[in-house]
Amino acid sequence: METTVTEIDAGIFRLSTHVAEIAPPAGFTFNQFLVLADEPLLFHTGPRRMFPLVRAAVAKLMRPEDLRWITFGHVEADECGAMNEWLALAPRAQVAHGKTACFVSLNDLADRSPRMLDDGEVIDIGGNKRLRYLDTPHVPHGWEAGLFYEETSGTLLCGDLFTQLGDGPALTAGDIVGPAIAAEDMFKSSSLSPNMGATIRRLADLSPRKLALMHGPSFEGDGAAALTALAADYDRRISF
Repeated sequence: METTVTEIDAGIFRLSTHVAEIAPPAGFTFNQFLVLADEPLLFHTGPRRMFPLVRAAVAKLMRPEDLRWITFGHVEADECGAMNEWLALAPRAQVAHGKTACFVSLNDLADRSPRMLDDGEVIDIGGNKRLRYLDTPHVPHGWEAGLFYEETSGTLLCGDLFTQLGDGPALTAGDIVGPAIAAEDMFKSSSLSPNMGATIRRLADLSPRKLALMHGPSFEGDGAAALTALAADYDRRISF
């Protein structure tokens, strides 16, 4: 396996590993996002077994030991499996997440105490980069789920939203909703609940210019329209 590095916006880098053995023949991508600033932030750590690959990718851009913030969508191996490996490597690094994640899991799982974030709280990491935390309970799954919005670039770090198969381009202006619907039909990974559509439409209200997907290409274009269409599909599923 190889982890590729692509700058999807100024100072925001996609670190992507395609695993052909998962869901063949298309395979499946695992993406992390490194935001370079005075206090660099890594969104997703990858699983523990991918730690050497992700660390090497980060090293192409900065000293991994200088990482300051570690965060992710929810508590799951591919999102935060290497959390403690990063904490051991980077002495100033701290995990940051919402209250539910901290109370339920991270206060115990993280080798250093995490920073607990309120819904809407902003981490100013310097260099004109500001990450706003957004509670998204059960969206797409996980009680403790939450996402981050980089305010300067208009980039929404989407976690598992829009999950799709394959190893597409790093950045696309094409359709990400259709492939996400197909993947949901296959995996059935989302926690369908009455609040799902409303939660996603709240994200659409941000009018993001870029959507950084964990499993799939990043998207550049009308992020609000893509999120609204995804919310409509979940509404359809819940109405059955």
